[in-house]
Amino acid sequence: MSKTVAVLGTGKIGEALLSGVIRGGWRPADLLVTTRRSDRAAELRDRYGVEAVSNAEAAKRADILILAVKPQDMGRLLDELAPHLTADRLVVSAAAGITTAFIEERLSAGTPVVRVMPNTPVLVDEGMSVISGGSHATGEHLAAAEAIFKGVGKTLRVPESQQDAATALSGSGPAYFYFLVEAMTDAGILLGLPRAQAHDLIVQAAIGAAVMLRDSGEHPVKLREAVTSPAGTTISAIRELENHGVRAALIAALEAARDRSRELASGNG
Repeated sequence: MSKTVAVLGTGKIGEALLSGVIRGGWRPADLLVTTRRSDRAAELRDRYGVEAVSNAEAAKRADILILAVKPQDMGRLLDELAPHLTADRLVVSAAAGITTAFIEERLSAGTPVVRVMPNTPVLVDEGMSVISGGSHATGEHLAAAEAIFKGVGKTLRVPESQQDAATALSGSGPAYFYFLVEAMTDAGILLGLPRAQAHDLIVQAAIGAAVMLRDSGEHPVKLREAVTSPAGTTISAIRELENHGVRAALIAALEAARDRSRELASGNG
């Protein structure tokens, strides 16, 4: 690749993106990283062969800057970058709840900004990254962001107005599945299975179900009905889930996550 990419804030997610960029074709010589600690910088240099620099140096040298810091650190980072960042650079934000307008207001007029909401499965190259362009971002800028995030999973473009809903579904989504697996494991123990066996049974069921959903093209209702025999075990369980309002609880939970994302975006942390 002919462009230089800098990952600012190389924690777990930042490192996952760094490794994805390398797998996507960027040479380590064209990559920069910034970290708070010198030992972390040395670790990344040894592991990936990249150069660790200051935030100001990254702003001067990189064509694409990926901001992978925590949302509460974004304002301070932008203040540090602004004096050194020209409007011909692409800024990609992976910080939850930070709008493109927030970033644009703090940088040179006309700076293209792309907002991305990845989820934690980027750590195993199975992430979903939801991408939205700011007021100065073109299709070329969105494609550049997609090229980076496709190295760690799938991408989906949405209008920025849908980012809060996408955060509720996808950004927070893995936690809901972990919660469900935790509850089902406890149920398995209650039914007499050892914890390890209950865990393995449920995890494999989840993996198999996810692959079937992805690859079959069938509606989830149809797949569920294929498991649900008349007067059988599955329909008895489904009846109890409906009696306890699980569907309504999930809808309410996602609405709460969306509303909290809106609060964070408005600065009400």
